[in-house]
Amino acid sequence: MNSRVVITGLGVVSSIGIGVSEFWKTALAGRSGVSTIRSLDPFPLSEYRSQVAGQVLNFSPEQYLPANQANRVDRYAQFALVASKEALTDANLVMTKESPHRVGVIVGAGMGGMVMGEREITQLFKTQKPNRVHPNFIPAITLNSASGIVAMAHGAKGPNLTISTACSSSAHALGQALHCIRTGQADVVIAAGADASITPLVFAGFCSLRALSSEFNNAPERASRPFDRLRDGFVMGEGAGALIVESLAHARKRKARIYAELVGYAATSEAYHMVIPREDGEEVAVTMKLALDSAGMTPAQVDYINAHATSTSIGDAVEVKAIKLLFKNRADKIAISATKSLIGHTLGAAGALGAVASTLSIHTGQIHPTANYDDPDPACRLEGISRSPQERKVRTALVNSFGFGSNNATVVLQKFVA
Repeated sequence: MNSRVVITGLGVVSSIGIGVSEFWKTALAGRSGVSTIRSLDPFPLSEYRSQVAGQVLNFSPEQYLPANQANRVDRYAQFALVASKEALTDANLVMTKESPHRVGVIVGAGMGGMVMGEREITQLFKTQKPNRVHPNFIPAITLNSASGIVAMAHGAKGPNLTISTACSSSAHALGQALHCIRTGQADVVIAAGADASITPLVFAGFCSLRALSSEFNNAPERASRPFDRLRDGFVMGEGAGALIVESLAHARKRKARIYAELVGYAATSEAYHMVIPREDGEEVAVTMKLALDSAGMTPAQVDYINAHATSTSIGDAVEVKAIKLLFKNRADKIAISATKSLIGHTLGAAGALGAVASTLSIHTGQIHPTANYDDPDPACRLEGISRSPQERKVRTALVNSFGFGSNNATVVLQKFVA
């Protein structure tokens, strides 16, 4: 069974906007959502090497969710709920009209319920009162809490999965949604990614790893700078992206508006290093090639790449090497942008948010700029990377997403043609 699979709804929670409209308007304007961290209580911010992040400011879950949902789940699951709700509304998918066992939920999450997890363990050691641990602690911090709560919120009784492969988690969630529909397990999948880990311990861990930018603490909007000569590490972000993925037959039956077609996916492991990618770029090139093979396409058909591009010294250069390896003399003809330049690295949500941006580029013919691409690193220079928005006919797009543990994913999207 190899039914066509389409994207009919989008939802976003990000540091540059809650809601797709605000996200896309700000992205096209190239405005950064990175700001100085408000607090890492009880620790002084001055003790952290990096002090900036892509925070979702002024987020009030009660504004978007019923109180019984908002108060019982971790911040990352709140984000997933809000993004999924918007995506369902955007798709005009009325769950009461659907067969519940034909609607699945697949969520990518890198860290899970860290806000509640850190808060409760801190309180436990502070008070020495185990009987005071929040009664919802365990179900709230498990990595599948977001997929579970999204399914419960909408009565989706089909396959319910959580993918956790660090920064590639939600790209794999999209890929598994594609397989789920093609193999007939569901007609519709709510595919999402979410993370909210700007917490004292997680942030300290990434600082200790020397992975985060620390040279732009006084100019946070300049800190995330993929492909630029002055990049010095990634900027942590938080948020969620959601896409409604469904079979073409199902979408046509309900006369849905179609944004784009989901046509290919590849998952590989470099089996090399927990943090650092192979510097020759060969494994990343293989991943992109396998994704195109799965779509029955060639490198000559690719118009746009939403790059993983985290703003790390090694990672950005490796991805460019891989693009040059695979696309050869076409590498400079492909439009490339880095969504993380605007919102930071949202960990498990990154693939989904990159896919939302790519879907909008296919749908609108507009590609958001790469912020802070002021002084291109010669090791990363490609003509298709731009600090200004681009207007192009995007027929085929790749979404690259690579994670700790030598984990690679590429998703292929295409303009829908009836």
